[in-house]
Amino acid sequence: MKPTPLIIDTDPGIDDAVAIALALYAPELDVKLITTVAGNVGIEATTGNALKLLAYYGKDVPVAKGAAAPLIRQPEDASDIHGATGMEGFDFPEPKTELLLEKNAVEAMRDVLMAAEEPITIMPIGPLTNIALLLKVYPEVKPQIKEIVLMGGSVTRGNKGVMAEFNIYVDPEAAKIVLDSGLKITMATLDAGLGTVIPPEQTAKLKDMGKVGLMSHDLFQRYRKRSFGTGLKMCDSCAVACMLQPDLFTMQETYVDVELAGSLTAGCTVADLKGYLKHEPNATVTTGVDSERFCAWFMERMAQCD
Repeated sequence: MKPTPLIIDTDPGIDDAVAIALALYAPELDVKLITTVAGNVGIEATTGNALKLLAYYGKDVPVAKGAAAPLIRQPEDASDIHGATGMEGFDFPEPKTELLLEKNAVEAMRDVLMAAEEPITIMPIGPLTNIALLLKVYPEVKPQIKEIVLMGGSVTRGNKGVMAEFNIYVDPEAAKIVLDSGLKITMATLDAGLGTVIPPEQTAKLKDMGKVGLMSHDLFQRYRKRSFGTGLKMCDSCAVACMLQPDLFTMQETYVDVELAGSLTAGCTVADLKGYLKHEPNATVTTGVDSERFCAWFMERMAQCD
């Protein structure tokens, strides 16, 4: 079967580094472009990290630098979780700067999409700023987008605000533009991500699973010491799993909106699972995950990343 062409939009970040590896090494996927966005850390760091990862993985995929800030709001990051640079403390090779395109992320995505012989899937695993800009500046690309499979949002509560998941919280206006686009959208939500527990006895095996496993082991051990001992959660990898093994998840088609005005709830994804709002569904959301099967899938895929 012909691999699915894919654009990854990302803010690496430790979780992103693992998800990018799973996608790059998956024979079912053909990564055409990686675009970066400010999120976990600033845009210079996320772009540098993407180039370091490609050097470490030995993969040649073009990279385009994207938005340095949300559409409207002030930037917020997660450096308290990912460290100041997003992936500090591991001995990466020098970044493959020759892979960095001169054009920005939105221009690069537009060019790849319009030149493609078949529609391309976009997998955003950070804030949705670049994707919103693409859809607003170049609406003609929509027929060239097969679907958007994103990691973000929640059908219950949040991990940044009380009700908001980080990727949506950072740029809720961008998220609303994407959800209102009319495109086919799958949301790998925080709810499923929190169920993807990789227990310590499995995590310990990562260091002997080649270079990707070693990197993951060392970075998670450094920055996720508590969950390293209780069970790692692989939120961004859920987006890859939704593409490659969707039956790991329980999913529901529903209408999803984004709260923009709430003083306590800005960035909350309002998933109308019971149809109170009487709108047609605009997304398929993950509401749960088979934790044991996800763990087995994840470990099998990590073993293939070499």
